[in-house]
Amino acid sequence: MDLILKNIQNSILTITLNRPDKYNSFTEPMALELQNALEDAESDDVRCVVLNANGKAFCGGQDLPEVIQKGKDPTYKLADTVNTSYNPIIKNIRHLKKPVVCAVQGTAAGAGANIAFACDIIVASNQALFVQAFSKIGLIPDSGGTWLLPRLVGFARANALYMLDEKITAEQAVEWGLIYKSVNSDQLTNEIDKISTHLASMPTTGFALYKEAINKSFTNSFDEQLNLEANLQTIAGNTDDYKEGVASFLEKRNAKFKGR
Repeated sequence: MDLILKNIQNSILTITLNRPDKYNSFTEPMALELQNALEDAESDDVRCVVLNANGKAFCGGQDLPEVIQKGKDPTYKLADTVNTSYNPIIKNIRHLKKPVVCAVQGTAAGAGANIAFACDIIVASNQALFVQAFSKIGLIPDSGGTWLLPRLVGFARANALYMLDEKITAEQAVEWGLIYKSVNSDQLTNEIDKISTHLASMPTTGFALYKEAINKSFTNSFDEQLNLEANLQTIAGNTDDYKEGVASFLEKRNAKFKGR
């Protein structure tokens, strides 16, 4: 059985975690398949990516039996799994020049939660739960967790999410700024379809430049960010999509963007 499923339709690449019997917990082969799928998203045929999952859970994080087995090798370090499996996934999502929409239908735990939080737009079912799940086994949040959480929810709430191992409902995740929206479970697919179809019709080169600016905003000074905005705006102004956007505005018609 494929651990990751891929389907492209109408310029939308849907990537599905497909280990439902194990709550989509990650093994190294599964993580490598996801990395490959995200690299496939760099194709010009793709203008939006949807990340979702099969089964009751979105992702249970790391498959612990795998690392326990690996731990029998005295040369193995947990950093090996973090660097091989998870860091490339987070980097692929954040640096992908396409919007990444995440659909969370059930529990997202550990690395599974932080992979969801790394996406550009996250929509969750009202049945979804988010939990860090690291402290109860004596680990720290990985997969970008220590970077993402304080920026999304602030220092105090990030501490509580990790140290108290609090389970956060989808509604609370919206309130805290962890995700964009919560919908009834029977509306999740339609909501994701609506958002991804809209994004795929938009000026996706502009989205790529926006993601670059957002990523760098966390390390740039204010003046550096202003200069970056000016430079990226020049690049955006030279795109066909910008010309089409202006023309459609002046001609009072709907724009037909091509992502160039």
